[in-house]
Amino acid sequence: MGLGVFQKIIKSHLIEGEMIAGKSIGIKIDQTLTQDTTGTMVYLEFEAFGIPQVKTELSVSYVDHNLLQNGYKNADDHRFIQSSASKYGAYFSRPGNGICHQLHLERFSVPGKTLLGSDSHTPTCGGIGMIAIGAGGLDVALAMAGNSFHMKMPQVVNVILTGKLKPFVSAKDIILYLLKKLSVKGGINKVFEFTGSGLRSLSVSERATITNMGAELGATTSIFPSDNMAYEFMKLQKRESDWVEIIADKDAVYDQSFEINLDSLEPMIAQPHSPDNVVKIRDIAGIKVDQVAIGSCTNSSLSDLMKVASMLKSRKIHPEVSVALNPGSRQVVRELARRGALDWLLSAGVRILEMGCGPCIGIGFSPRSKGVSLRTYNRNFLGRSGTKDAQIYLVSPESAVAAAITGKITDPRDLGMEYPKIDIDEPFIINDSMIIPPSKLPDSVKIEKGPNIISIPLKSSLSNNIQAKVQLKLGNNISTDDILPAGTEIMSLRSNLPKISEYTFHYVNPDFFQRMKQEKKGIIVGGKNYGQGSSREHAALTVMYLGIETIIVKSFARIHRDNLINCGILPLVFKHEKDFDRIEQGDVLAFETSHLKSVNIKITNISKNFVFEAVHDLNEREKTIVKAGGVLPHYKSKILD
Repeated sequence: MGLGVFQKIIKSHLIEGEMIAGKSIGIKIDQTLTQDTTGTMVYLEFEAFGIPQVKTELSVSYVDHNLLQNGYKNADDHRFIQSSASKYGAYFSRPGNGICHQLHLERFSVPGKTLLGSDSHTPTCGGIGMIAIGAGGLDVALAMAGNSFHMKMPQVVNVILTGKLKPFVSAKDIILYLLKKLSVKGGINKVFEFTGSGLRSLSVSERATITNMGAELGATTSIFPSDNMAYEFMKLQKRESDWVEIIADKDAVYDQSFEINLDSLEPMIAQPHSPDNVVKIRDIAGIKVDQVAIGSCTNSSLSDLMKVASMLKSRKIHPEVSVALNPGSRQVVRELARRGALDWLLSAGVRILEMGCGPCIGIGFSPRSKGVSLRTYNRNFLGRSGTKDAQIYLVSPESAVAAAITGKITDPRDLGMEYPKIDIDEPFIINDSMIIPPSKLPDSVKIEKGPNIISIPLKSSLSNNIQAKVQLKLGNNISTDDILPAGTEIMSLRSNLPKISEYTFHYVNPDFFQRMKQEKKGIIVGGKNYGQGSSREHAALTVMYLGIETIIVKSFARIHRDNLINCGILPLVFKHEKDFDRIEQGDVLAFETSHLKSVNIKITNISKNFVFEAVHDLNEREKTIVKAGGVLPHYKSKILD
C-alpha cells in the first residue's frame, strides 16, 4: 500500500504510536518558529525548564506582530526575545525583516522536514512539502527542549486539483471555496493533501496561500508535494541544495478524497464575520467599500504583489477608498523596487506599511466605525480589525484591487483589463543581514528582562473534587480573539500574565475579570468549535490564572484543547448536546476528577438539581499533565532528570 506525502514524512519522524487515524502519536520536530506575541512566553517557559540550549536542528524567533514601540513594553519584549534566542541557540529575525511565515518559507523551509510554530498559520510552509503545524507555546518550548510533539494521527484528505485557474481567479479563491464547502470546523483532526494535474500550474507561493489559510478549516495542517515547482522556488532563493523530491505514491491510500476542477472556480469573498461565510463576488457586487488592505502572511508574496502593482499601474485608487499594503518580507519589497513596481503602487495612492502583521491583528489601519474593509488576510472575526462594528470581507489580491479602483465590491473580471502575466525567473535578492545567528559564547549572554516581563506562575494540581459556578456560558465558534483580543494595547502585555488577564473575554463579557477576581474559581460552558482561530496560548493561560478549572463544551478546536491541557485545565465535552440548553450562567456544578480512567464523568447541577454526563478524550500522558496542573509543573523536574 502506497503512502502520501504527509504519511511519508510522518513515518520518517515517528517516535511513538502508530500511523492510524485517531491514535496518539509523537513525532520528532526538526525546526521551530516563534513570533513576538507568543515568543516571550515561549522563552519564559523554556527558561523554566532549565535547558541550556535548544535541541532542534533549527529554531527561529521572529518579531513581526506588535512592531509599534509606543512605550517601553514592546521594545523590552523584543530585546528579551533577542537575548534569549542568542543565549539558547536560536536565530533572531529583527523587527522590519518581515512576517514569520513568508520569511520562513523563503529562507528556512526544507521539504521533508517538520516545523512546529507558536502561530496557527505555521502550515504556510506546507506549500513546499514540509509538515508544518501550529501549536501552543508550551508545545513549542517542549520541542525546543528536545521533546517529541504529541497529537492524534489525523485523517488525511486528498484534495485532487484538476484543470487550471482562469484569469482573475487565484489561489485565495481555492481556499475560500474549500471553506464554503467544508466550514471552519470541516478540517478538525484532518490534514489536507493536494494532488492532481492542477498542481502543475500552482507556484509555491500560491500553494502557500492555500496551506496558510487551511488553518481556518481547523485542519492540523495542509501539504503539497515537493516537486519541480518546489525546486524552482528554492532555486530562486539560492537554496536548491536543500531540495528533495517528495511526491505521493501512485497507489497512496487516503481516508477521504474529493476533486476540485479549477476551471470551474470564480472569484470568491468571505463575508463578515467568519472565513467560511463565503459567496461568489458577483452575488454581492456593488457594496460600497471604505478601505482595502493588501498583504499579510496569506497574500504577500512577490507574485501576489506584482499582480497588484501591475493592475494599479497608471491607475488611481478611488478617492473614497483608503488602501494600504503590509508586505510579507523585506526581500519582497526590494524585489518590487527593483522591478519599478513599488513606484506603481505609490503613484496609485497606496500606503506602504511596515513589513509585519499589523492590520491583520488590529494593530494600525483599523477601519472607520461601521466601515467596510476588504482584506487579503485570513480572518475576519468580529472586532479583530480593531474596530468592533467594522464589516470585514476576505478576498484575493485581484479582487482587492478591483474594489480599490471602483470603490465597491467588484468582480475583477469586470474591470475590462488584461490579466497581468508575472514571470519571476531571476534569483531573488538575498540579504540575511537582519537574521542574527545565536551567540557562539552563550554563557556570556545575559537575558534582558524589562519591568513588564513577569515569570509564569505555576498552577496547583487538579483537585479531586470540583465545585464551582458557571462563570460564563457561550455559543458556537468562540475564537481565541473572543477569549483574549488582539490589538496594540493588549498585545503589549503578552509577557505579563497578571496584567493581560484583565482583558479576558473583554468584548464578549466585560464583567468576567471582576467576577473571577472576586470568586477566584469557576467553570466555562460553550458550544461547538470552542477556541477556534489563533494558536495564542494566552487564551488558556489567562483563564488558568483567573481560576477556571474546567471547560465544558460541545466540541473544541484542536490547538486550544491542547493549550488547555498544557495549562492544567480539564477539557470536557457534553455527552448529550441537549444538556447544554439546561445549564445557565451562575449555575453551580460539582463532580469528581479522581477517576479520569473512565471517559464518562457525571456532573451534578446543584442549582437545578439534575445530573448530566460529560466525556473526555485524554490519553494517559494528557491525564498526567492535567492532574499535575499543567506541562510546567509536570515536566520541569522530569526534564532536569
